[in-house]
This record gives sequence, structure tokens and C-alpha cells, in this order.
Amino acid sequence: MAGEPQADCLFCKIVAGEVPATVVRESQTTVAFRDINPQAPTHVLVIPKAHYPDAASLAAAEPQLAVDLLLEAGEVAAEENIVADDAGPGTGYRVVFNTGSGAGQTVFHAHAHVLGGRGFNWPPG
Repeated sequence: MAGEPQADCLFCKIVAGEVPATVVRESQTTVAFRDINPQAPTHVLVIPKAHYPDAASLAAAEPQLAVDLLLEAGEVAAEENIVADDAGPGTGYRVVFNTGSGAGQTVFHAHAHVLGGRGFNWPPG
């Protein structure tokens, strides 16, 4: 059932405390933890505590929870000191939602990647 924990989901196990993670923030509805394979000096995943397979299904089922996830991504960026300012190149951050295996999603529990601490090119990839 949508929103319910899934026994075979790594991120549901992190939410339940069954799998360790380096948690940097937790709210009533979200958990943020460091990625085990960082792609930038700051690479934090922000997940909803409720299980949805991807960002689109999360937003369709629980729009407020999707908002919570984005607000927490901003809070993570602020706490990690990667919010854009006038300091020059390399400041700021990127929030990424990979949706589907072809886009690089490997854990099918909605999550945002908060990346920062280095410059990023456009287009990505």
C-alpha cells in the first residue's frame, strides 16, 4: 500500500532504525543522511518517512509531504553551508530527483539528492 513501509526497501529500513546511516537532520516527516557514495563534497539524501517509489508518486499522493521534502533539502543546504552567496564559483547547491532506473534511480523510495561544495556544469550528465 502506498505510504506504508516496505520490508525490502533499504530506505524504509533506515527510517525504522534497522540499517545505520549518518543522519544529519530529521523532522516528523523526513530523514536526511549522507550518501554512502558521495558525488560531491556535500551529498545528502533527504527521504520521506512514508514509502513512495519516486518523487512523482509522492507528489501525486501527498503534496504536502513533497513540500516538506523540499523544505528539508533547503535546511540541509543551509546547515551544510552550501547556500549560494556572493563568494563566487563553487557556491550553491543542486537538488536532484532520479526517477526510474534509466535516470539512475537505484533505491525505489522517493529521495532528493542535495549536492554542493563544488561547481556543477549544465547540462548535467
